[in-house]
Amino acid sequence: MTKSTEEDKDKLIRLLKYVRASKNIGIRLKPGDKGISINCYVDAAYGLHDDGKSVTGSVIVIGDGGPVHAKSSKQKIVTKSSTEAEFVGTSDSVNQALYLKEFLLEQGHGCKYVLLFQDNQSCMTLIKKGKSRSERTRHMSIRQFWITEKVSSGEIKVEYLPTEDMIANLLTKPLQGSQFVNERKMLTNWEM
Repeated sequence: MTKSTEEDKDKLIRLLKYVRASKNIGIRLKPGDKGISINCYVDAAYGLHDDGKSVTGSVIVIGDGGPVHAKSSKQKIVTKSSTEAEFVGTSDSVNQALYLKEFLLEQGHGCKYVLLFQDNQSCMTLIKKGKSRSERTRHMSIRQFWITEKVSSGEIKVEYLPTEDMIANLLTKPLQGSQFVNERKMLTNWEM
């Protein structure tokens, strides 16, 4: 930020009050009962910025709860639809989960696949089919379809997760009130 405003100052004060009031909240890790599993949650908010770029939120969880990786980032390219924004976000995020899978394997912990959760069914179809059959998505780069190869090889399994259960949603846009509290609880695995 080069020139802050009074509005920015008010936002900073509000953030500091929140941090001070929530200092006893942390992240609660919960290993899985059925061995080690890697769950990757990816969500995108389409065209959120003035320049038309979307925001990706990704969360990686080992076991049943508590993230070991969480990231919110502005996408580097402008996308033409929410499906493409979700697809670009997934392409940019899932490699971190695959790296974690390889790391755990080298540590002696077997994990057969990464379970990828996605709330956009059109994006899931693109991932599973590996190529576009529609005029609306034909322009998408072939390089992003490497995810399809990982799904075909069994390294990644894709499952639908409704938006209200999507842990990564909190990382894509500003939330307030009960929605923020509920999604924070999902993300941190922390009961108040």
